Amino acid sequence: MAGLKSEIAQERPFSSDEEEALLNVLRTSDCLQRVFQRRTRDWGVTSTQYNVLRILRGAGSQGLTCSAIGDRMITAEPDITRLLARLKAMKLIRQQRDKQDRRVVWTHISGAGLELLGKMDSVIEQIPRDLLGHLDRRDLSELIRLLELARKNCGDGQSPASCEGVSCDGAAAAKESR
Repeated sequence: MAGLKSEIAQERPFSSDEEEALLNVLRTSDCLQRVFQRRTRDWGVTSTQYNVLRILRGAGSQGLTCSAIGDRMITAEPDITRLLARLKAMKLIRQQRDKQDRRVVWTHISGAGLELLGKMDSVIEQIPRDLLGHLDRRDLSELIRLLELARKNCGDGQSPASCEGVSCDGAAAAKESR
């Protein structure tokens, strides 16, 4: 198996083991994301849009606010409002203002969104096996442990979601009223 150094045609040694490990994680993440993106493209959604739909399906009938969706995303999305607007235009989600606090907007997956996820489920569930099925249980457990340990020094893990423009959860409205 070729190492990262030969994959990226680097002749000099890495400056540290930490640099080599970090670059390997980034390269691997990019590789896995590209495969996932290609598989979701067949349904006309990006992997990020799929992630939002999956989150909303898991939230059930209550739905979630913009910032709650952002907190649950696998990858940080700086502009959740625009992402939600695209999903709404595709009729995959619906939104409604909170009855007690008009600044709060609740987002729910629509019937069309649930139908789309239902069609995608079997293919999406196969992707991890296709990409990581060559690792045995012990290797997978160790990989999970090491990746979780590596995230330890990342602080909160991702930037807070931006819900500016259309107030998704009242945060922007609260700022404006100060």
